[in-house]
Amino acid sequence: MSRIGKLPINIPEGVEVKIDGNNVSVKGQKGELSNSFSERVTIEEKEGQILVSIKDNEDKNLWGLTRSLINNMVEGVQNGFQKRLKIVGVGYSAKVEGQKVTLHLGYSHPIDYNLPDGITASLDKDPKGAQILVISGIDKQLVGQVTSNIRFLRPPEPYKGKGIRYEGEAIKTKVGKTAKK
Repeated sequence: MSRIGKLPINIPEGVEVKIDGNNVSVKGQKGELSNSFSERVTIEEKEGQILVSIKDNEDKNLWGLTRSLINNMVEGVQNGFQKRLKIVGVGYSAKVEGQKVTLHLGYSHPIDYNLPDGITASLDKDPKGAQILVISGIDKQLVGQVTSNIRFLRPPEPYKGKGIRYEGEAIKTKVGKTAKK
């Protein structure tokens, strides 16, 4: 038995779910998402809940995955998702202009990153003065992919910790070379 797969998904007020075979579309106040799932999984709506079950006992791995993806769709159209990236380093900065983020990351040129549809970015500051780039949207997978792509532009280095990191991410710093006496 899948512990996650057997849990029902409660449909909150204001969220509309349409199930057509294995195609699920969810509509809420923040937007609309749709996805198609494997035919080896049965998806049905009963009494304000979405139930996911498997047709064959060998497909247990799809059971929990399908349930989690549908739950993320429901949560995304109701509340949305966001990830925060901390930009650390002297002269490192970001600027948001519509659907474009311009990053100055210690290279000889600024880097322009165009945000895909459905993703928004904003800037914030933490108490220590570092810039925080907030990426938000209704699709959890897309929000995670965009933040990963931006972090890849300048990952944190292990000696001073400069670079782009997730907020709350712990960076193990190394000790630099020491002179022999």
